[in-house]
Amino acid sequence: MREPDLADHTRTRVALVVEQLWQPVPGGSGTYVRELVNGLEAGSRVEPVGVAARGARAGLHGLDRRVPVRASALPRRVLYESWRRARSPRVPGWRDVDVVHATTWAVPPASAPLVVTVHDLAFLRDPEHFTAHGVAYFERALEITLSEAAAVIVPSEATARDCRSAGISSERITVVPHGVATEQVSEAEVLDFERRHGLDRPFVLWVGTLEPRKNLRALLKAYSSLRADGVDLDLVLVGPAGWGETAEEVRAAVERLGADRVRVLGRLSERDLGAAYRAARTFCFPSVWEGFGLPVLEAQAHGTPVVTTRGTSMEEICGESAVVVDHDDVDALAHALVVATGERHRELSLAGLTNSARFTWESSVEATSTVYERVAR
Repeated sequence: MREPDLADHTRTRVALVVEQLWQPVPGGSGTYVRELVNGLEAGSRVEPVGVAARGARAGLHGLDRRVPVRASALPRRVLYESWRRARSPRVPGWRDVDVVHATTWAVPPASAPLVVTVHDLAFLRDPEHFTAHGVAYFERALEITLSEAAAVIVPSEATARDCRSAGISSERITVVPHGVATEQVSEAEVLDFERRHGLDRPFVLWVGTLEPRKNLRALLKAYSSLRADGVDLDLVLVGPAGWGETAEEVRAAVERLGADRVRVLGRLSERDLGAAYRAARTFCFPSVWEGFGLPVLEAQAHGTPVVTTRGTSMEEICGESAVVVDHDDVDALAHALVVATGERHRELSLAGLTNSARFTWESSVEATSTVYERVAR
C-alpha cells in the first residue's frame, strides 16, 4: 500500500469515502465506489485516498490494495452521526487533499472543495418506503449537500431532475452514468449453479434488497397470475433482507406457490450472481424508482432480456432494448414476462448486449476526474 507523495502535485489528490465496501458482495453503491476508486488508481490524472471508519481497512472488499486508506479515530456509526450532527471530524490528512468526495450520503465536512454523489432522492418521492431514521438521515445529508457541495454527481437525468427540484442548481450537477463490468462465467459454472439450486426449469430472475420500493409485490402478483394460467416458469429472488413488509409478502408467496417454484436464494457470491444472470430466461426489475438501476445493465451484459419500469432511470438507460411497463400495472407486467421469455427473447437478448456495451467504468472515471479538476481549480 503506497502512501501519498506530498511533493507530487501533478495529479489531483482526492479523499473518497470508501465505507460502502464493508459488504463482501457490494450492492449498487458499493460497486460504484469500488469501480470508481480502483479506476482512479489505475489512471494518471487523480490520486485517490480512501477515507474509512476506525478498523475498516480489513473489511474493505474489492478495493485495490495500492489505494491508501486513512482511518478515522471513530467507529462507523459514531463517525456517521458526528458528520451528520456536528460536521466533524474532518477527513484524516485533510490538509494535503485537493477535493473531498462523499460517494454516498455519508458526507464529511468540506475541508476542501466537496463533491457529493447523489444516487437518488427516492426518500423524498416515497418516504413510506424507508425507515423513519433513514429518512431523517437522508434529509440531513441533502441539507448538507445543498449548503456545502461544490459539485454534485448523479448517475442519470432522472436523478438530476429530482436534484433540481430539491433546490440544487443545474450549474452544480453533472450526470455521470455508471458503467457495467461483469465477469463472464462459463457454461460449466452455469450448469453447476443450476444443479446446486435445483433449477431445472426456465426462470425469471429478480435481484435486489427486499425493500418496498423494489416493488416485489407487483412481480409476485404477476408471477402468480402466470402460474394460474399454466405458464411453466420459476421465479428466483436474489439479494439480502431489507425492511418493511416485503419479506413477509415473499414468505406468503412461497407458501402459496411452493418453495420449488419461488426460490429465495439470499445474497450470492459475485460468481454465482453472474451465473444466475446468465442462466435466467429473463430478468425483471419493476422498481418504483432508482437512481440508476445497475442490475438491468448487469443482466443485459450477460445476454438476458430485461423487463423493467416505465418513466424511470431504468427506461432512460435501456431505451428500446428492454420491455417497460407501468410499475403498478400487474397485468402488463405479466404479459411483458411472457413476451420477454418467448417471442422477443432473442431480439431483446441481442439488443441488451449492444446497449450495455455503451456503459463503461472507464468513461465514468474519466468524467468524474474532470469534475474533480474543475472544483479543485
